[in-house]
Amino acid sequence: MKYKLSPAGQSVVPHAVVIVPYDPGWPLRAREITAQLTGVLKENLLVVEHIGSTAIPGLAAKPVIDLLPIIKDLPQLDIQRPLIENLGYEWRGEFGITGRRFCALTSPVGQRLVHLHFFQKESDHILRHLAFRDYLLAHTLVVKEYEQEKKRAAALHPDDSLAYNDEKADWVQYHEKEAVKWYTANRI
Repeated sequence: MKYKLSPAGQSVVPHAVVIVPYDPGWPLRAREITAQLTGVLKENLLVVEHIGSTAIPGLAAKPVIDLLPIIKDLPQLDIQRPLIENLGYEWRGEFGITGRRFCALTSPVGQRLVHLHFFQKESDHILRHLAFRDYLLAHTLVVKEYEQEKKRAAALHPDDSLAYNDEKADWVQYHEKEAVKWYTANRI
C-alpha cells in the first residue's frame, strides 16, 4: 500500500520521522487511551488492540501509539465523530483505506502522539493488523530486520512521514502476507 493522497487529502502535512528506542511506558499509554475511548464510545466500541511498532517490546519506533479500535457500527462512529474530536483528535476519514476511520492526535508543538485506526468488526483489515503484530511478537529476527528497515527509511525521509511509510511499504507488505499465513495456520 502506498500512501499517496487523494485530492481531498492534499492538505495533510507530513510530520518528522524520529525513531527512538523502545519505551516500556508505551503499553501503559495505550491502556490510558483505550480507557478514554471506552468512556466516550460506550457500547459501540468492542475492543481496542495496541498495534504498530510501539506494541512490540524492544522494537525501536516512532513514539506514536497506534491503536486499532474495533467497533460494532461504522455509521454510528461517524455520528460519534465529535466525541473523538473533543478528545483532541483530527478526524481524517478513510485516509486511503476503505472502511477505516483514521484519527491522529498531535501535541501543541506538532509532535504526533497517537494514531487511531477504527474498523467495523467484520473488516478484513483487522486480521492483517493483528496478524502482523502477533507475527512480530513471535519472530525476533524479523523484528530486528524491521527495525533496520525503519531506520533506513527514516534516514532517507527524516522530515516526511508519508514518504517514510512509502519507503518501507514493500517490506511491510511482504511480511504482512507472511504474517497472515502464519497467523491463520497458528490460530487456536
